Amino acid sequence: MTAHRVALYWAPETDDPLHARGSAWLGRDAAAGAALAQPVVPGIDLAEVTADPRGYGLHATLKPPFRLVQDYAALLAEATAFAARVAPFDLPPLAVHDLDGFLALRETAPCPALHALADGCVAALDAHRAPPDAAEVARRRPERLGAAQRDNLDRWGYPYVFGEWRFHVTLTRRLAAAEKAAVMPAVTDFLGDAPARPRRVAALSVFVQPAPGAHFTIVARLPLRG
Repeated sequence: MTAHRVALYWAPETDDPLHARGSAWLGRDAAAGAALAQPVVPGIDLAEVTADPRGYGLHATLKPPFRLVQDYAALLAEATAFAARVAPFDLPPLAVHDLDGFLALRETAPCPALHALADGCVAALDAHRAPPDAAEVARRRPERLGAAQRDNLDRWGYPYVFGEWRFHVTLTRRLAAAEKAAVMPAVTDFLGDAPARPRRVAALSVFVQPAPGAHFTIVARLPLRG
């Protein structure tokens, strides 16, 4: 497996309606590695608005993308063992929210198990993460981060982990107010009842970016067996 970067994400199962609808909204199926036709939103260039999240695929981040210090097989073995220690759990209904200017699906009720899963992924697999280089750190704009976020960047290579982590499935880039007025009702209508349907978190999804600038694809789903 050639992996420029690897990430541990939550992603809906391929038979979940959210996978089909969310992937179509972004214009790409990260499981199949295929481009998809997007809906039309009058007055909005949806391909441009969704360009950034499309590259990562429909997901919520658990352990953010990182370069490997060891080989992929070693990471996969440890991630599989970690997943085997975690029990499946129910995910609260999701809904479209404005998250600091980005539109994203977020949980509608607290879910401690979800936060524990993200924390566990970050810590348990960190031995496989190569430290970020100076350019990667600079892209995080450390001068704009709070103290806890900067500490996270220094220790874990990413600002938004542990107490700074928020579950979110990104659906757009940051939007201006006029764009949000058009896109918010469009994406809410397009996704329909799929976000709010009952679902279990029953697996970790391993996403791989094979080369710099390439799209991330799902290469493995690791069952939670605890």
